[in-house]
Amino acid sequence: MSPARKRTRSYDPVRIRAAVLAQFGHLREAVDGLTPEQLALPTRLGEGTVRELVAHIAQTFGAVAEALALPEPAKAEVALLDWPFSTAERAGAVVAGTGAAADPPQDLPALFARTAEEVGGALEGVSGERLVRTRSGAMRLADLLVTRAVELVVRTGDLAGATGLDIPYERQALAACVRLLADAFAVKAPGGSVELRIPPYAVVQCVEGPRHTRGTPPNVVETDPLTWIRLATGREDWAAARDAARVSASGERSDLSALLPVMS
Repeated sequence: MSPARKRTRSYDPVRIRAAVLAQFGHLREAVDGLTPEQLALPTRLGEGTVRELVAHIAQTFGAVAEALALPEPAKAEVALLDWPFSTAERAGAVVAGTGAAADPPQDLPALFARTAEEVGGALEGVSGERLVRTRSGAMRLADLLVTRAVELVVRTGDLAGATGLDIPYERQALAACVRLLADAFAVKAPGGSVELRIPPYAVVQCVEGPRHTRGTPPNVVETDPLTWIRLATGREDWAAARDAARVSASGERSDLSALLPVMS
């Protein structure tokens, strides 16, 4: 079954809209306090700096307002569960675009303030069913906002990891990120032999093999939300997470290392 045809989990568009705006607000507060020394720090994403990461966050979130300023596409081209599998092919373009956005150096607090105002204003009174053009193709605005929840939560972890800052996670944004990545994993590794648990947000059946029907599943993987997000996006190694007891895996089919990450 293709991602586009698999039954997609339902997300409350009003809550997602509020959550992404709030998560961007948390990031904005963090960016307001960054020093030049912190902006020059490396990130765990490769050769990029914190300044480039921050510019990328503003750039990708600001794309919501840009998309709403364009004419509405005639039809949807991308389902929500297609999106996680479309990110790898755009990785090079994202890196190049981020470098351009950060050079010459910008007033990042002003950029975040402007972006928050533009996106908040653009979303006012707009239906979640409105179609918008994205890098992946035309999709529903409500679905785009779920992808922005994923992006913002993942980048919050990246920024916190690079700077040591304690940046809050908006509960609805964190839940949406965990659920979409779990559902995408179930698409990538379809089946019913393993139960993947990420309490309190998601439980999915996955991996080919004998399907569990009742009682305790023979193959269970359980982890916390932030560890799952890092595993699913390639920011943490499976073996390292297990060694640190951030992942519990039981059963002969419970080693998910060959199936991760889901997206990068």
